[in-house]
Amino acid sequence: MDEDALRDIGLTPGESRVYLGLIRLGSSTTGPLAMHAGVSSSKVYKILDRLERKGLVGHIIRSKTKHFTALSASRILDYLDQNRQELEKKRARFAEVLPRLESERKKSTRQADAAVYEGSKAVTNLFRTMLDELKPGETYYVIGAGYGNVPHLRDFFHGHHRRRSEKGVHVKMLANFDVKETLVKTTRKNSHIRFLPAYMVTPMEIVFYQDKAFITIWTQEPQAFFLQNAEAVRSFRTYFDAFWKVAKAG
Repeated sequence: MDEDALRDIGLTPGESRVYLGLIRLGSSTTGPLAMHAGVSSSKVYKILDRLERKGLVGHIIRSKTKHFTALSASRILDYLDQNRQELEKKRARFAEVLPRLESERKKSTRQADAAVYEGSKAVTNLFRTMLDELKPGETYYVIGAGYGNVPHLRDFFHGHHRRRSEKGVHVKMLANFDVKETLVKTTRKNSHIRFLPAYMVTPMEIVFYQDKAFITIWTQEPQAFFLQNAEAVRSFRTYFDAFWKVAKAG
């Protein structure tokens, strides 16, 4: 558990084991430390050097031999604060070039009209991009809204619909019947929702807006097919309007 926590803040597996080794051994030379941490003697020096540069380990020399010790675990907070400051600087620098990069991307004649995205991060990024592109007062449409079998998907949509509502973007949604009682509460803000009958429930969800659409399969490893095609969007809108008539309000 402790090792997992250290990895979560950015330490490598080797750094985590060596730091915990020093916590448990107290002052130590490299031999016992390498054995306790389960790393090779050749690697432990490099790991200790990195930990010293991160401000988490110190050393003293006794009888011409280095003895290493872990600094107070509270120094981890200092390390996190420093990383956060560096990240904020990098974010600010990137924000300066972002408009130029996005302008170049939109001008590119090689931009794909269709693409396949795999994995939770890539697929949910389609929703993030959609919110970036839609203006306040605009609407997007959903056929077959559900949560499938994807861990933390409800948490994602809770934040997504909160941001959508705050921006003033509307959604007109045909949700699956099986989420009628468990729909994320923020979904109902600035929205019109009806529920598809049980016989139409599938893990597939279609989202469309402007001249773009993406078809998502909400399985453990989600996949989405994105296309930018005005005719396809018009076709999806035709299906949506037909399904809307048979769906039930809830």
